[in-house]
Amino acid sequence: MVDKKMTKSAGEHWVCSVLSRYGWGAALTRDGLERTDILAVYTDGPVRSMIEVQVKSIRWAGRDGRWPLGVKSQQPSLSQHEWFVLVMLDPAAPTLAPRSFVVPRDHVAAAAWIGHMNWLHDPDAAPGKRNAGVEQSRVGVETFLAYEDRWELLGTRTDEVSVLLPPHYRELATNPRVGLPEGHPWHASLPQW
Repeated sequence: MVDKKMTKSAGEHWVCSVLSRYGWGAALTRDGLERTDILAVYTDGPVRSMIEVQVKSIRWAGRDGRWPLGVKSQQPSLSQHEWFVLVMLDPAAPTLAPRSFVVPRDHVAAAAWIGHMNWLHDPDAAPGKRNAGVEQSRVGVETFLAYEDRWELLGTRTDEVSVLLPPHYRELATNPRVGLPEGHPWHASLPQW
């Protein structure tokens, strides 16, 4: 049985090491700080900016990975500096760098909601067979492929980052059976992608 805390710890330390190589002074937060596993300050430029990073790590063994992105992950951002880094650790190759996906919080929130609600309310699904709530949302790697290794985005305000989700997710966001999570900023103005 895999120790989930070790998976979480491995992902967080990996992200800290990559952030450091990109000029971010990264510090792990203590357990209990909601929504933020790492605080980082950019140290290589004339302007010092800060980011908050939530790390989600999974073990992946050659098949499509799926991150659990429940209700807390679907909450809208509280600042324009909140990020997720989704990490895929390959247990068969522990010395290889994991795959990493750098995604603004609001993009993760939309993806988790849209993917789950589309699955839940699929008109082709047998009635009564799908009843898992949004707290059990799982999002596959295919949803975040365009965010892979996009570390250079981190100095950008998250509301200025282009949406790189699959194009059909935009259509689903406007579909009444799917939509967006309550309070999501894209309700006011849905970006192009």
